[in-house]
Amino acid sequence: MADLVRLQKFFTDCGRLSRRAAEAEIAAGKVRVNGEIALLGTKIDPEADVVEYEGRRLLPRADKPHRYVMLNKPRGYVTTTKDEKGRRTVTELTKAVGVRIYPVGRLDMDSEGLLLLTDDGSFANHLTHPRHEIPKIYHVTLSPAPSDTHLSALSAPMELDGYQLLPVECRRLSEDTLEMRLYEGRNRQIRRMCESVGLKVCRLQRVAIGDLTLDALPLGKWRELTEEEVAYLMTERN
Repeated sequence: MADLVRLQKFFTDCGRLSRRAAEAEIAAGKVRVNGEIALLGTKIDPEADVVEYEGRRLLPRADKPHRYVMLNKPRGYVTTTKDEKGRRTVTELTKAVGVRIYPVGRLDMDSEGLLLLTDDGSFANHLTHPRHEIPKIYHVTLSPAPSDTHLSALSAPMELDGYQLLPVECRRLSEDTLEMRLYEGRNRQIRRMCESVGLKVCRLQRVAIGDLTLDALPLGKWRELTEEEVAYLMTERN
């Protein structure tokens, strides 16, 4: 008998979903083990138990290299692998990769810029873990043009829904555009921060994750990450 593994980890081993996404699908009753609806906390024997998701048996990956992709996401695409409302998804833009990959983190539908996708669950878990300290850098065009008072307010300690946000570094790029550097990613954080000080976001673009930048990658296009870039993102910084 093989060692038992948690069901959500089995999903990442199969290159299908991140642990967090798998937990949501399990909790929603969408996963079966040996014909029975699985529960959170279920452990399985990968060599003996039959795991089914979306009507198909889930099988461990063959011994193939993982794929790591950078996409320059346009507006109008949701950051999911499928959408119940029929909206366009980012995976429609990466079909040519040839294997099923899924987004690491999120950019909301009206935002654009650097988005990572992979079939490596461990990589995804590492980048979305709260201790991950590589900043995400955004260019934010605002209306009205932000004043120095706005800039100070956005850089000061702030709460959202009773949660104390980590400090956000802000600097002015032009009269109406700021660069904002975040070390976490609460739901629609930048938009909600700006709204709280009376500013409307006209354009929100993620331009970098740490030293990893879009450079000249065209909007709507993708490229593979280099081995050096993957190693940089996976480096422990604590």
